[in-house]
Amino acid sequence: MKPIRYAVDRKKEFPLLKNPALIIVSSFAILILLGALLLMLPFMNRQGVVTPFINALFTATSATCVTGLIVYDTYVYFNMAGQTVIIALIQLGGLGLVTLTSFFYLLIGKRMNLRTAHLAQESVSSDEKIDTVHLVKMVVFLTVTIESVGALLLMLYFVPEFGYYGIFMSVFFSISAYCNAGFDLLGMNGEFSSLISINQNPWVLTILMLLIISGGLGFVVWQDLWNFRRRRRLLLHSKIVLATTAALILSGAVLFLITEWSNPKTMGDMSIGGKVLNSFFQSVTTRTAGYDSISNPDMNPISKLISIIYMFIGAAPGSTGGGIKITTMVVLVMTVVSVMRGRTDTVIRSRRVDKMIVYKSLAVTFLAFLLVVITTATLLVTESSSSEIDSLFESTSAFATVGLTVGISAEAHFLGKLMLIITMFLGRVGPVSFALSISMAAAPREKKQVMPEARLWVG
Repeated sequence: MKPIRYAVDRKKEFPLLKNPALIIVSSFAILILLGALLLMLPFMNRQGVVTPFINALFTATSATCVTGLIVYDTYVYFNMAGQTVIIALIQLGGLGLVTLTSFFYLLIGKRMNLRTAHLAQESVSSDEKIDTVHLVKMVVFLTVTIESVGALLLMLYFVPEFGYYGIFMSVFFSISAYCNAGFDLLGMNGEFSSLISINQNPWVLTILMLLIISGGLGFVVWQDLWNFRRRRRLLLHSKIVLATTAALILSGAVLFLITEWSNPKTMGDMSIGGKVLNSFFQSVTTRTAGYDSISNPDMNPISKLISIIYMFIGAAPGSTGGGIKITTMVVLVMTVVSVMRGRTDTVIRSRRVDKMIVYKSLAVTFLAFLLVVITTATLLVTESSSSEIDSLFESTSAFATVGLTVGISAEAHFLGKLMLIITMFLGRVGPVSFALSISMAAAPREKKQVMPEARLWVG
């Protein structure tokens, strides 16, 4: 492989520009604000009125952070102009402005400087050992290819059913599903009904599942799979992501099939094939996407609890999905196993995991848990009609950028919506990245110090 050459920018930079986490966080914030201002305009909705800023901000945040929680039904409230803005925000938010900027930077023939390469690595959760230039090109090419194929396949159903508008619907659904956003345009079959009106259609549900899974694997895994023909081996990261994804999908399908089998408000009246199809779809959409093929408010409490756990875990790093991420969960589980076996290091498949990875996994999980708890408490205070399990469900869905809802978002008061907006934003950029963006900008570089050892007894 030829060595990667980056153009070295010797010009003095503004200090804040040296903080990749801050730039990535800021790019999402700017995109959300611009999207909110656009969605407020009267010609973006069918009523021709100015959309309240908090509702426009909520919609723009949900789209940019590829969540799917909504205060308005996307088809019923927004016209095609508004729907186009929403799908543009989903595409930009799913890939990340930094990734797209890096791609167009390369497209016009300019080489990346070191800072641009570092930003691109951070944006797709890569590291310096991977060819960043090739990865950025692959990310955009893969996204366009998968979304195009998905749209063409979906047209076989949507065009005969909805005419020319079905072409737009197919493109919208393909982008939304691949980016794990969960926005839909089936409001004409019932406001806030999502996919419930077509939950017996195996063609559409299967294509959407494949798109959701494709977007949730992560771009590093896709690059590794692409290189498999040449190298004949996969990275440990890819093996963990693929194996755990398969295990979570299968286990989730079995659990939902058992818990909702006889529930007349969800799967009870379906055929056996319909129950199996919707159990798998629920397992896939719960972890990353946020489409409803069954009524979430009417699920049994145990099913809601299972959904909360799967949403909290989420997808793979560097993907369009959210949550604490699959690999984080695996690291934590194997750390517990290693401690129980009396090992001083976390070991996965005969490989020692660096302690900084373990520390970051603990930090991500703790901050995510804290954020979900604070959001749940806020909803319990502001939304008196919501139960504890429903508030926890909505909060976890917002943090994990899933978008499944039990109806709280659409009816939430100002403070509840504001807290959900903050949670969606932090869930997309990552609580650790957000904390780093602030601490690195505000604090000087830490000096190495020799400190006495702290002796504590725990457990």
